[in-house]
Amino acid sequence: MQALHGQGFLLRPFRYPDVPQFVAAVHESLETVGKWLPWCHAGYSVRDAENWVDLCTESMAIGEAYDIGVFAPDGRELYGGVSINQINRDYNFGNLGYWIRQSRQRQGLGARAAELMACYAFHRLGLTRLEVVAAEHNMVSRAVAQKIGAQFECIARNRLVLHGVPCSAAMYSLVPPWYGNAGPSRDKDNDKDNDKDQDKGAAR
Repeated sequence: MQALHGQGFLLRPFRYPDVPQFVAAVHESLETVGKWLPWCHAGYSVRDAENWVDLCTESMAIGEAYDIGVFAPDGRELYGGVSINQINRDYNFGNLGYWIRQSRQRQGLGARAAELMACYAFHRLGLTRLEVVAAEHNMVSRAVAQKIGAQFECIARNRLVLHGVPCSAAMYSLVPPWYGNAGPSRDKDNDKDNDKDQDKGAAR
């Protein structure tokens, strides 16, 4: 997968040199990302990050999942991650996930990265549906889904398990032609005040 250039960021696959700052991003984000994504925990290690890079590389090679990093425009500083995973080729849909490290939250990066990744899923992977599944009370992640034009479908009971406890989740979807709907075609000036609040949560 080639790098994707967005407004103020770059999306590219993870590499071994990213491991130290990936671990640092996890440890600084326990109160925000860790609240909603159980893999983000205090015991996260260099070995965990190396295994994650291996898994991402292998999954991408066989077209099973595309979990990549959100980086600074020069591709060096890690901002977070975005993904198209749980791909079902029988029904041609996948899951859209995103997370932003705590020091880079409240800058609108989550929505912009998710929007670009959704475009990749539709135009390069040929998917016809993307789902965003966020814990019912993860209002920040849900706000990102709404900002990019995802349509709310339902509250699904026991859809997620957080820290060993089943919980309800909000289900959103995107389908092409997505740009004809409310998401990226909305008046960006009206959304500037909301950008700073829409990176704290995470959907996976």
